[in-house]
Amino acid sequence: MSKLTLDRILQSQGFGTRKGCQQMIEAGEVSIAGACITNSRATFETEALEFVVYGEPWVYREHVYIALNKPANFECSRKPSHHPGVLTLLPEQFTWRDVQPVGRLDHDTTGILLMSDDGSFIHAQSSPKRHVPKVYAATTHDPVTPELVEQLLAGVKLHDEPAPLAALTCRKLSEHQLEIVLVQGKYHQVKRMLAAAGNHCTALRRSAIGNLTLDALELKEGEWCYLDEVQRALLVPGV
Repeated sequence: MSKLTLDRILQSQGFGTRKGCQQMIEAGEVSIAGACITNSRATFETEALEFVVYGEPWVYREHVYIALNKPANFECSRKPSHHPGVLTLLPEQFTWRDVQPVGRLDHDTTGILLMSDDGSFIHAQSSPKRHVPKVYAATTHDPVTPELVEQLLAGVKLHDEPAPLAALTCRKLSEHQLEIVLVQGKYHQVKRMLAAAGNHCTALRRSAIGNLTLDALELKEGEWCYLDEVQRALLVPGV
């Protein structure tokens, strides 16, 4: 952390351009420790800094790490084409500070989605070399049979993939639902694997990444939360 001028602090936190932040401060819309600050060049230590903008409290964060319970019919894109983007579910400040989805879920897939403005974190979480297990609950058109589970565990051949892809684990949840855990992170992998095994995925929900579960976060669909260091550590395999 470091000492920065207030206009740069607000700009780094996604409150607009530097000029816009200066105007906001000079208009008396920012306060710290109960005092209205109108000098945009006033400096503050950023560590654990708390401030209020337009009456809303904020805490300075060098980077943000977010978990979102993604609803259906939202696209994981900064430039969505057919449905609203997931960034519309977050405060607009996150768009200004270039928060991005970590990987993608299909528009009709629900569940846990990570988002951040930390490029190193995004790269590490997106890298297939890390083999982070991701847990999905898939609803199927046809009943889940022991043979289907066996096929998914043994591996199925997908178009354009050089070798069969297998689930890390797979188990039946109900007559038309199974839990499947993957580490490869291929495009539309669950849906394609089910199709290759002779079934069809009608709904898909991601319930966990690594050891971080959606149930533990207690987020309703469309809700989000910041992830602390302990929660981020759960994303690392084996922790």
